[in-house]
Amino acid sequence: MTDAPPDHLSNDPRSKFHDPDMLERGVGIRFNGVERTNVEEYCVSEGWIRVAMGRALDRRGQPMTMKIKGNVEAYFRT
Repeated sequence: MTDAPPDHLSNDPRSKFHDPDMLERGVGIRFNGVERTNVEEYCVSEGWIRVAMGRALDRRGQPMTMKIKGNVEAYFRT
């Protein structure tokens, strides 16, 4: 394994950016200098995160998400 988390990672198993080994290792996200724990997906190079919008669900039963742009830093928690 590498010492740096991937550039793009998703919690959704249907996504091509889903990597269970990296998620099991524990990836932390710092967005605009603030630690975020509700991130569903992120991209460091493009500078965005995708977070759930409350308890709302889409028509497939998945949480509704919103993309927020800013400074993204990813790191391993362990």
